[in-house]
Amino acid sequence: MTRSRATYVGFIAILLWALLALFTVGSAPTPPLLLNALCFAIGGGLGVIWGLITGNLSALRRVPWHVYVFGTIGLFGYHALYFSALRNAPAAEAGLIAYLWPLLIVLFSGLLPGERLRGGHLIGACLGLSGAALIILGGSSGFDPAHAKGYMLAAACALMWSTYSVGSRRFGDVPTASVIVFCLASAVLSAGLHFALEDTVWPAGMLGWTSTVALGLGPVGLAFYVWDIGVKRGDIQLLGTASYSAPLLSTLALVAAGIAAPSWKLAVAALLITAGAVCAALASLKSDG
Repeated sequence: MTRSRATYVGFIAILLWALLALFTVGSAPTPPLLLNALCFAIGGGLGVIWGLITGNLSALRRVPWHVYVFGTIGLFGYHALYFSALRNAPAAEAGLIAYLWPLLIVLFSGLLPGERLRGGHLIGACLGLSGAALIILGGSSGFDPAHAKGYMLAAACALMWSTYSVGSRRFGDVPTASVIVFCLASAVLSAGLHFALEDTVWPAGMLGWTSTVALGLGPVGLAFYVWDIGVKRGDIQLLGTASYSAPLLSTLALVAAGIAAPSWKLAVAALLITAGAVCAALASLKSDG
């Protein structure tokens, strides 16, 4: 697979993550860890079916155990930290801090062999962060020191996902089928914590179950497989910057569904995020040249 094609495959993950908020709203009132367990189980099951069809399951026996540990910590750790952050701090502020991960991916990628970090990548990432801040903060009143614990958890969340994404590049020879194990192990860990910490509330009605299954098939399923391909073989710096389009697309999806209202901030954020993506794309073209 060529570098450009792998990058396009990685973009699919960003599009799928744009539906995360919409489907999460539809899955209410299922508690976070139970929802996590259900979605990762569906995502892992999806991978098993794909592996059986393609015959890739046999490759799992050759994957070193430390890769499975790394991947499980990445997927489960990110979501556990994210949910904990939102429980200990306002969602807008915690969400913005957590969304530092695309910028960290761009910065950390400069340490990878064969990668070159250009000014355009940094400018693009900062523009994207500015656009995301407009959307995520909205009418927020600002950061409150009383929520320092939540902010620290959100920062750890951003560090976790950026480290997982960039670290995956180091395991470029490991088959994407390994994500099957990451998902299933995350489902087991999420289920264990759910029974220890939460009351069991299943998805309500057809809407709840449809949203939960859609989450497991897309944003918390297929997204991880295509993201693995993108960060291992594609342009990781361009993917990092383009990831800031996820909160924009997510908000647009909520607007289209009638859950959120359109505003001038969306238009400005769209311009900033688009400008950031263009800067990163131009910098990548120069790198390839």
